[in-house]
Order: sequence, then C-alpha cells, then structure tokens
Amino acid sequence: MRRIGLLGGTFNPIHIGHLTMAQVAMERMNLDKIIFIPSCIPPHKKIKNLAAARHRYNMVRLALQGNPDFAVSNFEIQKAGKSYSIDTVRYFRKKYPRGTKLFFIIGADALAGLRDWKNIDQLLKLVTFVVVNRPGYIYRGSRIRYKYVAMPDIDIASSFLRSRVAEGRSIKYFVPDKVFAYIKKHRLYKE
Repeated sequence: MRRIGLLGGTFNPIHIGHLTMAQVAMERMNLDKIIFIPSCIPPHKKIKNLAAARHRYNMVRLALQGNPDFAVSNFEIQKAGKSYSIDTVRYFRKKYPRGTKLFFIIGADALAGLRDWKNIDQLLKLVTFVVVNRPGYIYRGSRIRYKYVAMPDIDIASSFLRSRVAEGRSIKYFVPDKVFAYIKKHRLYKE
C-alpha cells in the first residue's frame, strides 16, 4: 500500500521549517511521497502581503527541486478562490487508487481549529491527520484522532520572513537558496 502525505499551506514563502516538517513526517510516518499544495486563497486566515499564487507555487517548486520524495501540486491554485481541504482531499482520493493511504499533515497550531474546517467529518473518513509540533503551541484535548510527530523546534514563521524582507533584512539561510534568489528577483514582500 502506498502512503502519501498531503501538506497544504500558503507557503508565503516556503522556508526550512516547512521542509523540515515534511522530512520528519515522511520518516516517522513511513511515507512514500509528500505533496506540497500551495493554497490560492486560504479560508481560515487573512494574510498581510500575500504573494501572488503563481509566485508561491514557483517558490515551492524551486525549494523541492532535486528531491524525488517531494512534489508540488497546483490543484488549489488552478481551482482559484478559497481552498478548502475537503475539496483537495477528494481530488487526491480520486487521483490515487484505493491501495493508497492519504495522510494530511498539519502543524499543532492548526489542530485547535480543526473542528471548524468545512466538512471535517467527511475529511476524517478520507485521511489520517498527522500533527507536527510547533514552538509555542501545545494543544491537548482534541476529539479528533490524529498521529503525532515530534520534530526539532524550528521557531520560524513566514510572517517573520516577510517582515524581515520588508525591513530590508536578509532571509538567507531561512529559505532555500533558489527561493531566496526568486524573492530578490521578483522583489516580493518589499512593502
């Protein structure tokens, strides 16, 4: 049976925390592949200085180059509008045969609000949730069943990186080199 991880996010921009989370989840959950899914418009949060979807997709593509275990999907971006996980999971459920088990990877910060996700009961039947710890987020008491994966604390957030760029400070080493070059070339997050 194939085991595929789905990792959605705004990736605004993708950074070493996202990549480390994916690698650790892959190893601990014995996954065959992880698919990164940049959202077009995230329904659960309002983001200041959201780069265009095509830029975020391109940054993820560049970050994953050379890693055959990671792939990027443009499903949510092509769909346009708000991106709901249930629609994405249904798409991947149809794309992959019954012999494939899907794992939906989220950070511990998202666990508290999971009950409010669109069609959460249906979603729980289609995937196994994998919750990865994040610094500063401890959540216990969820009625949702999930697998927990501990990873090294990497206290980094995309909002922190956007602020650094806007202030004229470097984000080198926080993001892959190709992503760093892309952000500079396209003058993203300058305002």
